[in-house]
Amino acid sequence: MLGKPFLILLVSIILSLALGIGIGMNLAPRDGIPIRVVADYLHAILQADRTFYTQHVVERMEAMLLVTATENWREERTLPLPAQFFKEASRGLQVSGNPFRYRLVSLWPLNPENTPKNEVERKALEKVVTYGEVAEQEIQQDNQKYYQAIFPDRAVSRACINCHNAHPDSPKRDFKLNDVMGGLEILIPLD
Repeated sequence: MLGKPFLILLVSIILSLALGIGIGMNLAPRDGIPIRVVADYLHAILQADRTFYTQHVVERMEAMLLVTATENWREERTLPLPAQFFKEASRGLQVSGNPFRYRLVSLWPLNPENTPKNEVERKALEKVVTYGEVAEQEIQQDNQKYYQAIFPDRAVSRACINCHNAHPDSPKRDFKLNDVMGGLEILIPLD
């Protein structure tokens, strides 16, 4: 026969488990994937595409002396530079009405369109460059709230650093492989 203290303990454990499960189910996210995880997924895809284009298209074609990547790729009928490829893909995404945006941003841009849009963005980018980590915040843009994640944009190939270090308009000319050259900004609407 079970003693009264054992029964009280057993009932207490069962009630505690039931209460814990009930509280846990109420605290579990019900609205899908957390926004930071979505931003991480988008970043992984964008970075993989850009790295593949840089290493397996641009560098390979140039090594085989078939075609080069140039800044004036439309006029010269060459390959777009990796940053231009990235920008054109982003434009195509915005035209189709997709809910997120992305762009390259830098403290030392070759293209003035890639400068931080305001002081808040500049400070976030400075943190990314200094610490090599993602900066995230909520921002207001065009009367809409966005989750903004700025991921470090590292020099992944010699093509990146050679172009930036040799460009006549470059404000910084001492990049090395794996340096943080700027950021990859991803904006996801919060509404």
